[in-house]
Amino acid sequence: MMKKLILILAAGFFLQSCIRENTSTEDLMEMAPENSKLISSGEFMKGPYGNNIGGKAEIYEKDGVYTLAFDKDFSVSNGPDLYVYVSTEQQPNNFISLGKLKSVNGGQVYTFATKPDLDAYKYAVVHCQQYNHMFSYALLQKK
Repeated sequence: MMKKLILILAAGFFLQSCIRENTSTEDLMEMAPENSKLISSGEFMKGPYGNNIGGKAEIYEKDGVYTLAFDKDFSVSNGPDLYVYVSTEQQPNNFISLGKLKSVNGGQVYTFATKPDLDAYKYAVVHCQQYNHMFSYALLQKK
């Protein structure tokens, strides 16, 4: 019985740890570069730890530079240590990190260091790196 209680308390701690807010809530109003070509897009879906999910993820290309843009309607629940990945699957085991999530609301843009293999990396993911909790994902489909 005591072991079960400790397990429940530990699970509650880890769940709460990833729910604490520490990511900006400011709408940055960033947009994809002007005159860039839309390559793929997808609607954000709720992950196991995310709530209040909305908006689209879109990949653009301009002059050989690839960007991942979240549209003005993007929203996800807040949490610590949230990162943006493109991944080969919903749960990011094989992924490219694009850095920390800038805000839990609104338009924002992330630039790839090199051209991504979009046939392999089909998911945009918002993920709590510290606790390995997936908040949201979007299946990117070619346009």
